[in-house]
Amino acid sequence: MYDQSESDLLRLLADRAGIVADYHDIAGTQHVTTDETRRSILSAMGFRVGSREELIEELTVWDHRPWLRGCEPVHVVRFGREVGIWSVHVPCEVSDDAVLQVRWSLQLESEEQPREGTEGPGLRIEETRVIRGRRFVRVALSIPPDLPLGYHSATASATAGSAKVEATCCFIVAPERCYVPDQLRHGARWWGLALQLYSLRSDRNWGIGDFGDLDSVVKWTGRQLGAAVIGLNPLHALKNTTPYHISPYSPSSRLFLNDVYIDVEQIAEYHTTAEVKACLADPSFRARIDAARRGAFVEYDMVRSIKREVLDLCYRGFLQEHFEGEEPDLQPRTERGWTFRRFAEREGESLTSYALFQALEESLQAEQGVSATWADWPEPYRNPTSEAVVAFRRRHIRRVRFFQYVQWLAAEQLLALAKKTRETGMPIGFYHDLALGSDRYGADGWRSQDVLALNADCGAPPDAFAPEGQNWGFPPLDPLRLRASGYRYVIELLRKNLRYGGAIRLDHVMALFRLFWIPRGLPASMGTYVHYRDDELLAILALESMRAKALVIGEDLGTVPDWVRERLGATGVLSYRVLYFERTHDGAWKAPAHYPAQALAVVTTHDLATLRGYWEGGDIEVRSGLGLLSSEEARTAMQSGRQWEKAGILAALKSEGLLPPGVSDDPAHVPTMTTELMEAVHHYLARSPAWIVLANIEDIIGARAQANLPGTLDQHPNWCRKLDLTVEEMTQDSRFERFAAQLRRARPPV
Repeated sequence: MYDQSESDLLRLLADRAGIVADYHDIAGTQHVTTDETRRSILSAMGFRVGSREELIEELTVWDHRPWLRGCEPVHVVRFGREVGIWSVHVPCEVSDDAVLQVRWSLQLESEEQPREGTEGPGLRIEETRVIRGRRFVRVALSIPPDLPLGYHSATASATAGSAKVEATCCFIVAPERCYVPDQLRHGARWWGLALQLYSLRSDRNWGIGDFGDLDSVVKWTGRQLGAAVIGLNPLHALKNTTPYHISPYSPSSRLFLNDVYIDVEQIAEYHTTAEVKACLADPSFRARIDAARRGAFVEYDMVRSIKREVLDLCYRGFLQEHFEGEEPDLQPRTERGWTFRRFAEREGESLTSYALFQALEESLQAEQGVSATWADWPEPYRNPTSEAVVAFRRRHIRRVRFFQYVQWLAAEQLLALAKKTRETGMPIGFYHDLALGSDRYGADGWRSQDVLALNADCGAPPDAFAPEGQNWGFPPLDPLRLRASGYRYVIELLRKNLRYGGAIRLDHVMALFRLFWIPRGLPASMGTYVHYRDDELLAILALESMRAKALVIGEDLGTVPDWVRERLGATGVLSYRVLYFERTHDGAWKAPAHYPAQALAVVTTHDLATLRGYWEGGDIEVRSGLGLLSSEEARTAMQSGRQWEKAGILAALKSEGLLPPGVSDDPAHVPTMTTELMEAVHHYLARSPAWIVLANIEDIIGARAQANLPGTLDQHPNWCRKLDLTVEEMTQDSRFERFAAQLRRARPPV
């Protein structure tokens, strides 16, 4: 059956697994996937590819899988469309196919009792195949009409012959498009502020911006400024240890929250536990808080230590006041205790697993004295479902429950803030950022080994900014195993992140279609793209968006084919447009009218220079000082190019009549980014038909340094720089009032 060469068999298996044969980078250069890359990626997916014989075995298994399994694991039905058919493979060893009957059962998500039925005899046989001496047939079953939105479990089994196979499938009934508020459909144009939560200074926080500071920002932006949305950095769970574990885009878990953002002074036990009061009365403890608050940068290790000390004491008081009995049979005896119990039960296995990981990591680190990754733990602990892990949970249930308690506090505070955004009249409220992936050695990596390709990395192909490509250092989701699981992880991921606000930004949204995989240990230039089932992922996205009533924005920067943007647009996903990149073919800046309506527009992002830094060349200076530019000539060329770009921006502002009075259109005469010029640039964006325009707080207050400098780790203070002004100072700063008044006029809410 397979008489090709080993290389041809390798290509055949790679093609079936979704590994592309070649791709074109952003410059149009073709890159051909090598056999070494194919073999490494297939191996990372779990295929045996060491010899020709193994390749033949894997191809045979691939071809037989749907027949032996019974059907595809997932079937998408678009709500309102003709439902069509469901192909099922069943054994039928009798010679007379006319007697074949197939029983089916459909368990709807919203109903207790399944719908059941029988089709046949007389079913039309679409194909017949003999596998290992057994005869199978493929039949087409009619999908019941009028299925409600949701995830429904379907099963089918044959009654002809002695052998039986039960086919199981998840029916995903999804809307055509993601949620879009009626106001936007009827002409509303909204604006908001974007911020890095950790960067907020205040007179009251403990060295990092927290949910208490965010509460102040909500009241200010909603009631005083009239903003529709507050954009946030990813709030995913981090280890909060420098330098490797502070990036919000490389979290330990994307399913849970970073507990360092908890406002400890809002915790009920903070005010009722005697040990907490004693701790706060200690001058040395207060001095640690003051030192963390005064610093120009977030000292993650210090802040984590301070907050963990108080959280431990709060937890102790929580158990004493709200529970009774002995471990492991503690029972709630107050409503607050029952509220926590119900939260833990709702979150279920995923929270238990996360808390177990935290407790295991803490315990093993204390025993070994070093912070070993879970891949270096004793072998029984590397498997989340092992008997050793179950036994550890029994022995350390009190500590496992602590990490559940901490997540409860974080979730309660953030949900209360989301409610407050609605009470202040903000039509969207929070705009959250969902990171593309997570640390392979974090909680998600440990729990989700079954759907992650841990022996591969993901990144980006070579481009002008990274001639050798980019390796982001975290493992990709395996599209085959993910699909076989019914996309449970993706559903849970979206659901947990969508519940805290009215909009979500998907980092590197192209990953719904294809993702650049890099074999572990090879350079990024040896990577290639792997395809995903975008039809199924987009259906899940639309369904979860509609259920949460949350907008979806796709970060579609970089090497994104036009057909991807078209598919995203048709699904109701907003495009993400950055002023710096919105150019015409000749390099000029696009006029506001040429921006798409179904979009969110910003001047810059966390990975790019602030507006002032861009205008004054601060980013070029930093990159040059760190040796990230190849030569002095490269630095000079970048500076010259920047002057040309600034001239283009000034010309664009002038063409719209937005150039501030007395400001020249010659960049040589405009060396600094003034408040008036900053306002004009944002007014330019505000004139676009884009549904939403976001302004970074750093740009309004004239910050020069950017939040993150890609390609650096500890050479640059990434993800820890605090704002120059406190929240209290910003709420009294007239620049914000004037800025908000201009955007309200340019973007009427209805």
